[in-house]
Amino acid sequence: MPKLNENYLNVQDSYLFAEIARRVKVYEENNPDKAGNIIRLGIGDVTRPLTKSAIDGLHKAVDEQAVSETFKGYGPEQGYVFVREAVSDYYKRNGVSVDPDAVFISDGAKSDTGNITELFAKDNVILVPDPVYPVYVDTNTMDGKKIIYMNGTEENNFLPMPDDSVKADIIYLCSPNNPTGACYSREQLKAWVDYALANEAVILFDSAYEAFVSEPELPRSIYEVEGAERCAIEFCSLSKTAGFTGTRFSYTVVPKELVFTVSDGRQLSLHDMWNRRQSTKFNGTPYIIQYAAAQVLTEQGMKECMGNISYYMENARVIAETLKKKNIPFTGGVNSPYIWFKCPNGMESWELFDYLLENIQVVGTPGAGFGVNGKNHFRLTSFGTHEKTKEAMERFDRLF
Repeated sequence: MPKLNENYLNVQDSYLFAEIARRVKVYEENNPDKAGNIIRLGIGDVTRPLTKSAIDGLHKAVDEQAVSETFKGYGPEQGYVFVREAVSDYYKRNGVSVDPDAVFISDGAKSDTGNITELFAKDNVILVPDPVYPVYVDTNTMDGKKIIYMNGTEENNFLPMPDDSVKADIIYLCSPNNPTGACYSREQLKAWVDYALANEAVILFDSAYEAFVSEPELPRSIYEVEGAERCAIEFCSLSKTAGFTGTRFSYTVVPKELVFTVSDGRQLSLHDMWNRRQSTKFNGTPYIIQYAAAQVLTEQGMKECMGNISYYMENARVIAETLKKKNIPFTGGVNSPYIWFKCPNGMESWELFDYLLENIQVVGTPGAGFGVNGKNHFRLTSFGTHEKTKEAMERFDRLF
């Protein structure tokens, strides 16, 4: 019989959002008269349609596939040059220099933040924040790696900082953070870069929500910090920026400067390793998606995206104002589409989940699903419609 990867026994039985879906389904089955009244502000899926630039790009690329002269079959596993250059140009407009050759195109930041673990041996020490996006923990648990946690709490604004007494090899950071909505300052990220360089560690930096940063003094990329190209891999996505949750497009930046000495004294490049991994296990993102993404990443395309982001941030404002009215502490909602608040009346997060579902048919995300420090906190997203968000918060206001 085969020997199975028994590390899967250490993974939680149910992925957070699968458990949310299960509880909602049970509620709908038991309360069919209220099923149509449910407002979902839990999973971070978008509701605004794709922008004109994205749709025009998709149509043009599809038409090209109908003509032999412009038909595209297998593309480069790393992504077409034109879209890698579009990503580089997007960084440049935001004041950051990124080599197009360091850019790898994929189908989602979730995929890449999970798959990147394959580059690192099992005896590495993994440092993750708590609360944390579950994929960081689950993928390393599946691989049998040792995980240690750094506490994100109200006292540090859910932005844990380096501790010189802790030695880690791989560090996960997410800013703007999912789930808390908190954002690292440039000075704080500099401290992390300095720590990584001093400890020869690698930072895996998830910037999937960078387009939501509205305060110009806050960094949108870790490469705004000097030295980051020698210690950091950055992941980003158009899922929330451009509404590509169903279209699927992301990019990962692996600088060529990321070179480390292995056990026999030779040097290995993480850039070359990731290139080899992708070439072996990935056939590339569809051409039509890459073409549309390149149009999104233009100045006009991003201007259109910012219109949708402004729409979502108005929802965030409505949620935040309601919480302020109720004197409920929260983070996020300014530079992030997520609002992370303390459960009222001393409730725990799954208790609040059930309470909201039962009493006002509003679905959020229990903080406990993101770690121990989320036990008494709750996440709402701003990705609903104006009408549904307003109605949800009116119900919330009446309930508390």
